[in-house]
Amino acid sequence: MNFKNVVIDSFDYVDPPEFITSDEFEERLSPVYKRLKLPEGRLELQTSIKSRGMWPIGTRPSDIATAAGKKVLLKSKIKDIDLLIHSSVCRDFLEPSTSSYIHKNLELPSNCISYDLSNACLGFINAMDLAAKQIEAGIIKSALIVTGENSGPLIEETIKKLNTDETLTRKTIKKFIANLTIGSAGVAFLLAHKDISDSNIHIQTTHSKSDTKASDLCQGTGGTDSLMMETSSSELLHAGIDLANATFKEFIQKTSSTNFGHLISHQVGIAHTTLLYKTLGLDLNKDYSTFSKYGNTGSAAVPLTFCKAMENNAIKEGGSVALLGIGSGLHSIMMELKC
Repeated sequence: MNFKNVVIDSFDYVDPPEFITSDEFEERLSPVYKRLKLPEGRLELQTSIKSRGMWPIGTRPSDIATAAGKKVLLKSKIKDIDLLIHSSVCRDFLEPSTSSYIHKNLELPSNCISYDLSNACLGFINAMDLAAKQIEAGIIKSALIVTGENSGPLIEETIKKLNTDETLTRKTIKKFIANLTIGSAGVAFLLAHKDISDSNIHIQTTHSKSDTKASDLCQGTGGTDSLMMETSSSELLHAGIDLANATFKEFIQKTSSTNFGHLISHQVGIAHTTLLYKTLGLDLNKDYSTFSKYGNTGSAAVPLTFCKAMENNAIKEGGSVALLGIGSGLHSIMMELKC
């Protein structure tokens, strides 16, 4: 869909207080590394992920998302928020919605609608797309999109399993390695109708496609405090890039320009980024990435990277930005911004 009236009014993020290096994780995994004779340093070597963030035990996704949301609301002159969407993979409970707690924490009014939108790593961009369509249609004037990803429960459960499950082999352990690349962050964007905002960051175009035949390639199970995920990494990589390629071919038929000045893709690791850009015929030098420090932060990955790029003046005023989202399921959504 093409948009004429939607801007990103303000945006911000929150970092976890602690960053754990890949070397430190491998040290914690020394029992299984020794048993299977795995070479040290392979985690960073294969992914280029040097660290990932961790929140203190007991931190709720709503706490993380609330912190990001407060920073954004303090920045904006817009005080009437019509819609709140929580878009994390992580959530406080199965019921009620995590957005309920964020709504309460931010002291939003009762006429501000709130709900969760979950779609693996694409939740945030999906929420932006949905809110932008409502703004464009004149249904609402503003929407606060938040995410609060906490990798701690997944990482701790994975380390425990790998160190204690002696049935694992060098082959079967592979489906758990992706878990050790997952990071944490909180992000919030305030979307608004251009008539009530001074922002020059315009949402121009969105386009999405699905390939649900590949839905078994990455599956997460468990409760909010104890998670486990199994990933067929190689198959997921190639299926995801095939879907992204199909999505991108249709996406550029709708965009105002195919010569994007800046590119931000989902932050998985160096192999994914390199193959994605090669397949799509895009210039890797236009990429801005954060996975080296943050790892794969799920639904926060693309918006966090946009925040960091803007913070570091990596996106030139008047430039076009392509957000290239891919998530397990499989789904892909791409978004063009003009800054």
